[in-house]
Formats: sequence, C-alpha cells, structure tokens
Amino acid sequence: MLGNLPPETASFVGRDEELRLLKALLRESRLVTLTGVGGVGKSRLALRAARAAARTDHPDGAWWIELSPLRDPALLSATVAHALGLGELSGRSLDESLCEWCAERDVLLVLDTCEHLVESCRHLVGELLQAAPGLTVLVTSRQPLGCHGETVREVRPLPVGDADSDAVVLFRERALAATPQLAAAFADPGRSATAVEVCRRLDGLPLALELAGARLDLLTLEQVAARLETRFEVLADPRAAGRPPRHRTLRTAIGWSHELCEPLERLLWARLSVFAGDFDLAAARAVCAGGPLPADRVERVLAGLAGKSVVRRTVEGARERYRMLDTIGEYGRQWLGELGEESVVADRHAHWYAALARQADAGWLGPEQLDWYRRTSADHMELRTALEHLLGTDPRTALEMAGNLWFFWFCCGHLSEGRGFLERALATVPADDPAHRQGVWALGLTALLQGDLSTSLALGEQCVRAAEGSADPETRLRATYLVGVSVLMPGDADRALALTGGRARSAHAGRPYGLGRLLCQLVASYALSDLGRYEEAMAEAAELRDACAAIGDHWLRAYADYVLAVAALGLGRPGEAARHVRAMLSGKRLLHDSFGIALGLDLLGAAVAAQGDGELAARLLGTGHAWWRTVGRPQMGSPSLLALRDAGERQARAAIGDEAYEKAFHGGAESRPQVG
Repeated sequence: MLGNLPPETASFVGRDEELRLLKALLRESRLVTLTGVGGVGKSRLALRAARAAARTDHPDGAWWIELSPLRDPALLSATVAHALGLGELSGRSLDESLCEWCAERDVLLVLDTCEHLVESCRHLVGELLQAAPGLTVLVTSRQPLGCHGETVREVRPLPVGDADSDAVVLFRERALAATPQLAAAFADPGRSATAVEVCRRLDGLPLALELAGARLDLLTLEQVAARLETRFEVLADPRAAGRPPRHRTLRTAIGWSHELCEPLERLLWARLSVFAGDFDLAAARAVCAGGPLPADRVERVLAGLAGKSVVRRTVEGARERYRMLDTIGEYGRQWLGELGEESVVADRHAHWYAALARQADAGWLGPEQLDWYRRTSADHMELRTALEHLLGTDPRTALEMAGNLWFFWFCCGHLSEGRGFLERALATVPADDPAHRQGVWALGLTALLQGDLSTSLALGEQCVRAAEGSADPETRLRATYLVGVSVLMPGDADRALALTGGRARSAHAGRPYGLGRLLCQLVASYALSDLGRYEEAMAEAAELRDACAAIGDHWLRAYADYVLAVAALGLGRPGEAARHVRAMLSGKRLLHDSFGIALGLDLLGAAVAAQGDGELAARLLGTGHAWWRTVGRPQMGSPSLLALRDAGERQARAAIGDEAYEKAFHGGAESRPQVG
C-alpha cells in the first residue's frame, strides 16, 4: 500500500459504526473533519479509516501528516511536503509544488491535530482541493477548519452499557496489559459491574479509560471507583468550568492520574512537557534532571510514567523512544508553569539540541553518517523547537545551531525550513561573528538546491571575501565550493574547474579528508567530465571515492560514483557506467536523497540505452521523470544534465520505436516514487 501511514501502536476497540459512516463520507466529500475533545480517539479513528480507504479508494495511497508538534504556521507547507517526500529544487513556492503533486494523483491526505493551525490549514487545504480533483483530505481537529464544502463529524466517546460495551472492553484491555493477573477480577460479575461504573464515571473517554486502567497495577477496581466518586469534583480544574462536560471529565481523569503519581513522577511529567515530539532517554536525562531528580534516577521515574500510560514507549531496533500525548503534555505544561520552571527547562532543551547539532556537524563526514542522518531525522521536531526558542533568547546560538545543521537542510531535504531559520538568525547576528560566516555558507547551500543560483553565487562570493582573512583553509575551500558549483550548474565548467581543480585545492592547503577539499574535488571531477576530459574526470572521481571510503562517508561517495559513471559513458563503456551508477543509487537510497536518486535514474537509463535495451531504458527514464517531479525542476535546468538525459531518450527510441518507448516510459512514470 502506497503512503506513509504509521503503524497502530495499540489495539483498536469498537467504532464499527463510525468507520462505516466515515468510509461513506470520504467517498461523498472531499474534505472530512473529525472533531471532538482531546483524548476521544480522533487520531486512531482517522488512521484506521485512512488505512481502509487507501486499500480500496485511493490508488496513490494515503499520507499522514502529523501537525501536533508544529508551532510555526509558516512551516506548514514544508512539513506537508516532507511527509510526502517532496524536495524543493525549483524556484516555485512549496504551495505550488504541493498543488502540482496532488493534481496528478488520486490520494488521501490526513492532517492530524490541526486545532492550533486552523487558519493556515484552511488556506492550504483550500488551495490543494481547488487544484487537485482527485484529492481527498481527512482532518482531525478540536474545531472545524471552516472550509467551503467541509463535512464535519464529531467523534463521541465509546458507549458505556454492560460489561461487553466498547468502553469497558478498552478499559479491561488496558488494565490487563498493565496487570495480567486481573483477569479473574473482570470475570467476577460484581466486580465487572464496578468496572462498568468506572467507565461510566469517565464518560467512555478512551484516554481517561487508559489512564485509569493503567492504575490497576496499584489500586483495586473498588479503590479506583471510590476515588473517582469522592474526588471527581475536587480534582476538576476550576478554569474548565465553562468547558464542555466531557472536557472537564478528561481534565479530571488526568488530574486524578497526576495525583496518584509519586512526587518525582509529577516533576518529570511537568518537565517532559517541553518536548514537542518523541525523545530518547539521553535527552530526558539532560533536559529534565535537576534538584530532587538526579540524572541517574530519570530512567526509573520515566519507566514509572510509561507504566501509568502517561508516557508512551516505542522500540525500533536498538532505538528506544518516548512520547507524551498532546492532552497529557498540556496538563504537564500547566504544572511546569506552576513550578516556575518554564524558561529554565526550555533553555536546557534548546541547549541540549544545540549541542547535538554541533556533534552531528562534527560526525557527519565519517563512519557515523547514517546514524546521524537517522538521529537528526528522528529529532527533527525537537531541533525545530530548540531553534525557535533560541531565536528569541540567544540568537547567536540559534545561528550557530542552524549553521551546524547545514547537512540536515542540504542533504536531508529540509531546504525551505533551513533557509527560513538561517535568514532569521543571520539578521540578528553581526557579520564579523564566526557563526555568521558558517550561516551564510549554509544559506548558500539551501539556495543552491532550490535552484536559486544567482543567490547561491552571491552568497558564495560573500563567503570567499570573508574567508580571505581566515587562517582555516577549510573555510576557504568551502566558500570556493559554493562559488564553483553555482557557476557549474548553469554550464560554466571552465570557471568551475579553475576555481576547484587540483592546483586551486593545493593552494588552499586543506586537510586531505576535509569537507571543503572533498566538495571541491567533486565539482572539479564533474567539470572535467562536462568538458569531455573523461580520463581526468575518472581519476579525480576515483580519488574522491577512495577518500570517502576511507572515512566512511556515503553521501559524497555516491556522487563520486555518479561522476565515474558519467565519464565511463562518455568513454563508450556503458556497462561500466551502469555498474557505477547502481552503486551510486544504493548510497543515495540509504540517505533517502531524492535529488541523487533522480540524477542516478537518468544516468542509468542513458547507460542501459547505450547497451541497446531500449525498453528498460525507457522505464528507467520514466521512473526518473517521476522522481524529478517530487524534487522540482527536472535536471535543475542544467545543460549537461539535460543533454545526458535527452541522449538516453534518443537511443532508447531508436532501439524500440516511439510507440514502445512511450508505453514503457509511462509505465516507469507510474511507479509512484516515495522516500521512506
């Protein structure tokens, strides 16, 4: 099934009638919004409905966009684009790219948790629906978007009737998950009636039921019922007096769970609310330890919160992550304010992730590159939250952090977001600050891949001027790379080679395995290939590949393989070219580099066409075309990239004829590429 729907993390109870109705609504209406109080189960219902709809009604799949961690409305389009695997390699706005992508597909988009972004979501959804007749949008929100044609369905709590009603089944499942020996208690008719009463007191709200069920590891059913009876009004938040009764019920259930926590668990609960998304144990220790909660006790206290369903724990391979549901996090943030710790915990959070960005920058070009790719991707929302905080409290550290994340913006597909953070930070930090130079260079990289070559060239020249007084040759080489690649892409290979060739690199005396030197060598090797000096290009690219292999780099090594393939093809050795480009594609898939994959497929198609297999070449070129449409302007408008791709098409057409070519090409183009 196409798309990116997340796995269901817990069993799904009931909702049969709602699912049938929702299935019909999604066929009748192009915009359906599920509303309801926090904790009522909107997201779970949407996920189950989306999975069913994708199998039967949307051949281009269902795509899940989680918006709860997003605080800046300006990043909405970038968040949606990233979830869809769309890059940003053209001068068009992201909204235009999203409209074009959706216009060609029969697809379901699920925007989860939109209540804090209603105005922005209303605008974007309206544009997408107008541009894309095959698009259906499913929204979860505590309030409707207010779009024309929107169908709103309120999600109600689970029904509470007898011992077999949905609410009681969910309560029993969560209780038995925490305490399996309770099976006998639920089998007893008298105690089963008590369970029904507990569920009734909790209004059948799923989150409240889960919290109460988890407490049966310490309390009996009767004790839970008694506490609810005596403390229901006492625990109610007086500020919630004007809210709907079920909202007050949930607040009471969360407050009751909070009261039953140990003092250190309450403290950790409050401090954990600073995290926007999921986090690991190391981050929890660094951010939340202090005072009565020492770092060596955080793991035990965190495990206690997970056992009480306050925090959810997930394990993927060797990685263990934690997350707090939005409604529970909101309660924690109120307590954090009562404790007077909001600013100090936010500062700890921001500086932890700023330090993580420094470590990632240092470790990117080396054997831990894949690990840093995975880690920064997993911590994306926390990095974003940290940058937003630092921009308001410590702009210099914000700029340093944004500059250290150059690889995240440039190599991992977050160009608009990175450009926005860098521009905001650069505007507040003096030009003579060392962090300013790194920030300008990182900004130039984002402009480069967005196809804004005039800006990337101007920023590169600014970096060159700033580096003239630097004693660090790597700073000069990085600046040279930015200028060199900015003139190479439009077609000035002679100037690019003069800037980045071996003599120029030697003059800068950079480290053999330094990033700046290796980037310049990449530009020089490609410029040589553009100039038809294929043997020299292969020598440069082979040296670059060996250097990357020596340090454990994947990202640059894949581009070295690409140049080797281009040069081999130019020398009339298409079989060798195909081997090199397949190695390149393997490396690019490891890092989900859409731009690199699109480049590689064009080149592989040309190599296969030169070997005489026109049908396979056409399919590869069609698949490459589909990938280019996910990243923006095909071939970035580069004359050499366009010429290589067109040569492959001509050879493939000559081999099998126009009709067969078109059929195979469109078959490849319908492969619906996606980045995992």
